[in-house]
Amino acid sequence: MSTCNQTDAANAAVFVKSDPVPDSARLVQGPDFEQPQSLQGLLSAYETIGFQATGLARAVERSWRLSDEDRAEDDDTPEEERRNTTANIFLGYTSNLISSGLREIMLFLVKNKYVNVLCTTAGGVEEDFIKCLGPGTYLPTGDGWNLDGAHLRKKGMNRIGNLLVPNEAYCRFEDWVVPILDAMREEQDTEQTRWTPSKVIHRLGKEINDERSVYYWAYKNDIPVFCPALTDGSLGDMIYFHSYKNPGLNIDLVGDIRRLNDLSVRSKKAGIIILGGGVCKHQVCNAMLFRNGADYAVYVNTGQEFDGSDAGARPDEAISWGKIRSGAESIKVSADATLVFPMLVAATWGKAHWENRQ
Repeated sequence: MSTCNQTDAANAAVFVKSDPVPDSARLVQGPDFEQPQSLQGLLSAYETIGFQATGLARAVERSWRLSDEDRAEDDDTPEEERRNTTANIFLGYTSNLISSGLREIMLFLVKNKYVNVLCTTAGGVEEDFIKCLGPGTYLPTGDGWNLDGAHLRKKGMNRIGNLLVPNEAYCRFEDWVVPILDAMREEQDTEQTRWTPSKVIHRLGKEINDERSVYYWAYKNDIPVFCPALTDGSLGDMIYFHSYKNPGLNIDLVGDIRRLNDLSVRSKKAGIIILGGGVCKHQVCNAMLFRNGADYAVYVNTGQEFDGSDAGARPDEAISWGKIRSGAESIKVSADATLVFPMLVAATWGKAHWENRQ
């Protein structure tokens, strides 16, 4: 083959002729910092940055009203009712997010009734009350990620990532919660109260009586909080010790799975927002199965799917199970929720909340 022919072949291999770019495609472009940038303007620019920035912008754009979708042939719902029918929002989050400053964002959402159902793990319950009972979680000076675990153990300090919680915080929690467990045990016999994890959390929210508490506002606004792994934390430790001092308290998981699944089935529209993975993610997704899938889904986590875990699974896997509807608007943002969720809330509920006040 001649040198000329070799060059032509190489050019043909490297410069494969492009198909026309689809009309719907957008040019990649970042924000222009030559101009002043507002928070909303910056978030709008995320749409064309690419990678996870575009994922966050897509999460912000989810539509949550019945009127946002095409009317089914057998749907005779009046148009005004369709406009006013918003999705029930099922918010799942891991316990470490209540340990972090995202707690105050959860409080804003629950206080203002922007979400309808919560699902978390034991630490996501107790850490809220611990912060009401006294100083709770601290950011140490320097790099908290590299603090020596053995040294912290001797000092009675517990590390959550780069956060610290002193043992005394859990002592205060024990002093507060044990008398409530005693009262619940008595009511089980005298009033035939059938306790479930959500009823326990509802009662604790009532007892804390503190507007700084997420679960006080959940109690106040009658927003159910589900915690399938209620015993997997300090609260479980307290229940364990209580079972020896005052045996017989029963907490019924079956009652809660009926309640959660029924809330899913009865939702005209259902959207799920899940921060992190684990049991709170799967419990919310599994509840959606009974209504043939969620209408909208936003995942925010750093999990990867190569190990087959549900924690890292993308929305398409949930579609295969019927936990998210086929064709539903769904997105996974692969990022730490403490980075992403404040911006997501600022661009949606926060924006609407501030505008309504003005």
